[in-house]
Amino acid sequence: MTADSSSPFLGERLARWLDDLGLTPHLAEAGLPTFVRDDEGLPRWSDPRTGLRLDDDQLTQLDRLLHQEGSEPEHAVPVPLLLIARQARVRQELLDTPWLTYETLGALRGTSVNATRFAVHKAQDAHRLLVVATETGTVVPAFQLTDSGEPRPDLQPVLAPLLAAGMDPWRAWAWLTQPVGLLGGQVPERLAADPDEADLVRHAAVRLAERVADPG
Repeated sequence: MTADSSSPFLGERLARWLDDLGLTPHLAEAGLPTFVRDDEGLPRWSDPRTGLRLDDDQLTQLDRLLHQEGSEPEHAVPVPLLLIARQARVRQELLDTPWLTYETLGALRGTSVNATRFAVHKAQDAHRLLVVATETGTVVPAFQLTDSGEPRPDLQPVLAPLLAAGMDPWRAWAWLTQPVGLLGGQVPERLAADPDEADLVRHAAVRLAERVADPG
């Protein structure tokens, strides 16, 4: 007997709870069981590895897993899922800002796509350019470029330590383009353009790079 027939209330309660939190789209990315609703609107939960429907015990285990965070399990929130959802939201926010592909950057520079791709990879290897891989292809965030499509010289001392430390490109993009508390709520890439503040931004980037390189 499956959890769907013997435990419909648990399956529905979990599905509605996750829907209300906006976390349902992120279940698969977290490696957790997922559900689809049948013609009657009832959730049908399945194992992500086998595709088989969850039984009573598996559904109960999922309930415990999702509610294990916090001192009051009945009010707990699945923190790992929240982090995945937040990461997805931040990435979408970043992709809503200007960026270029090899094709559009090549058109801006007046060079071929192949020449542009070679130049981008060379600059990336030299820690002079932030390049981000997305589901649809490679993008170059526009904030780090001049009007002619070349790397901003004022941003190099800030960008280089982050990339050299192996910082995740998405995290680097977010840190550089969003307000930072250590900088008084200012945006690093904008503050770097101010000669009077450039050293402060570089120092903050170096400190962050040190934490990235040695998280312990």
